[in-house]
Amino acid sequence: MAKKQVAEKELEAKKAELQGADARLTERETIESEADSLSIEQIKSSLATPDQDFDWDADDKAFGKYSDEDRKKFEDMYTDTFNQINQGEIISGIVVSINNKDVVLNVGFKSDGLVSTSEFRDTPDLKIGDTVDVFVEAPEDANGQLILSRKRAKTQRSWESINEALDNDRIINGFVKSRTKGGLIVDIMGVEAFLPGSQIDIKPIRDYDVYVGKTMEFKVVKINHEFKNVVVSHKILIEDDLESQKVEIVSKLEKGQVLEGTVKNITDFGVFIDLGGVDGLLHITDISWGRIEHPKEVLSLDEKINVVVLDFDDEKKRIALGLKQLTPHPWESLDTNLVVGSKVKGKIVTVADYGAFLEIIPGVEGLIHVSEMSWSQNLRSPQEFLKVGDEIEAEVLTLDRDERKMSLGIKQLTQDPWQNVAERYPIGSKHTAVVKNMTNFGVFVEIEEGIDGLIHISDLSWSKKVNHPNEFTKVGDTLDVVVLELDVDSRKLSLGHKQLEENPWDTFETIFTLDSIHQGTVVKVTDKGAVIALPYGVEGFVPTKHMAKEDGTTIKAEETNDFKIIEFNKDAKRIVVSHARIWEEAKAEVAAEERASKKKDAKASSNAVKKVKDSVEKSTLGDLGVLAQLKEQMEGEESKNKAK
Repeated sequence: MAKKQVAEKELEAKKAELQGADARLTERETIESEADSLSIEQIKSSLATPDQDFDWDADDKAFGKYSDEDRKKFEDMYTDTFNQINQGEIISGIVVSINNKDVVLNVGFKSDGLVSTSEFRDTPDLKIGDTVDVFVEAPEDANGQLILSRKRAKTQRSWESINEALDNDRIINGFVKSRTKGGLIVDIMGVEAFLPGSQIDIKPIRDYDVYVGKTMEFKVVKINHEFKNVVVSHKILIEDDLESQKVEIVSKLEKGQVLEGTVKNITDFGVFIDLGGVDGLLHITDISWGRIEHPKEVLSLDEKINVVVLDFDDEKKRIALGLKQLTPHPWESLDTNLVVGSKVKGKIVTVADYGAFLEIIPGVEGLIHVSEMSWSQNLRSPQEFLKVGDEIEAEVLTLDRDERKMSLGIKQLTQDPWQNVAERYPIGSKHTAVVKNMTNFGVFVEIEEGIDGLIHISDLSWSKKVNHPNEFTKVGDTLDVVVLELDVDSRKLSLGHKQLEENPWDTFETIFTLDSIHQGTVVKVTDKGAVIALPYGVEGFVPTKHMAKEDGTTIKAEETNDFKIIEFNKDAKRIVVSHARIWEEAKAEVAAEERASKKKDAKASSNAVKKVKDSVEKSTLGDLGVLAQLKEQMEGEESKNKAK
């Protein structure tokens, strides 16, 4: 309705303005029409009465013409009647009129200034004659109008006051406008400031909305002039008031003193207690004699409790508090009939790598070491046996009431499997075992719960050379074993796997004799040679120098060829072979045959020469011719042998 009434009033004003304009236009047309029919003299007579002393010819007599000096003098006099106004400054103005859109201000300038009425919403009682401060945005716009702003004047004045408050550590008032992420927005004299949630109060605030709409006192703690950001704090004012109280409270503290406090904050490591102006820390280990995972299990926010002062520091204002110390230690109420060998029941409260803690009564715990969880010598993780929250029975192994320590065991509740192990697992007996663990030297297996044994790496296979047990088996596999040795006192059991079969090396000794040749395949090449797969699943080794072939190349991986046995060691299960030895010996045999043939031919020639020499003395001239002929024949044969 209000908007409708305003619109109607504006419409009536427009109509009145149009009617006035029509009247003025009609009057002007009448005057112009009359002027067309009148002379100058008639017009003068109609405008001025005979008794008026006005000289219409004054302009013709040089009236009103001034020199440049006089004109400048009069202009200066006129200008001095106005105030000097500069852009960007704050000036005062007097309200001369108010309408629906603007407030007209007289600032002593050539023209009045206009300010939108929306900038005076905070002053509903504004009236003509009031003085207000405004900011000069521009001495004149395109229309020659003075541009003013009350909002910018208020903002600049506010910035000056805020900076002064920061410099002089002065308290200022502000209105909490709204809530934002992490804090509150505060209006300080028209400037929005940020109040962080941590600076509202000395205690954590869980509901920021309760402060919205309140006027509070603050101190300016930070100003960012570049971004026009202001940060304020209300907590500082509270801390200043409490500082004197803290000094007084701490000065009266004594160790062992019992005080009442309020739970102010709860963390993972403890609880902060408000002792009436000063805070103390109640560590999680001092809340209860029993084991707790988080303080929230025992305490809640704003709860009032009694605590005892354990220690304090006058300089750092630190106070250590205790809650469990107000009650007797549970070990003092432990059953006096509890002795070593007694059976106890409880709940598992902690499981660690080395064992688990069993809580018998709140505050009294016993350690069950992992070695006391099973008769097995192969230690496993405690998590395989127990978990937090399990309710079990255990046997007391050690008990020290003075040191408040107790060790427990659960394997003692079952029969020791080693008591009659010699009867159940005699030497030479065969059994089935499960692989539990592997090392470089062997495999640990379990025949039954608590009965573990070791299979040495050398007792895994007769024929295959095992470098690591994982080449032969894996954890979880089942192996057939035979008992080799038994030591009941040391709880050691030596087992074997290859002993389940006859030693094939006795047979291999008759097959892989020295210098015998067998076909083999290269399965792996190393820096020192290669591993050869021989018949019957046996592996041999060929050194690098014995891998050469007759054509000058070297035997490659997965290549099949003939190999000669050059070494056989049954005890070490070692067979050394050679391929080069085969063709080298064949070549040497051919060379030996050639040498024997040459030696035989040379011997025959020598005998012939000797025979000729013996008959020289009996020879005639004719015989000498025959001798020469024989010599040529022998030289020819010798040349052929050399060439060959």
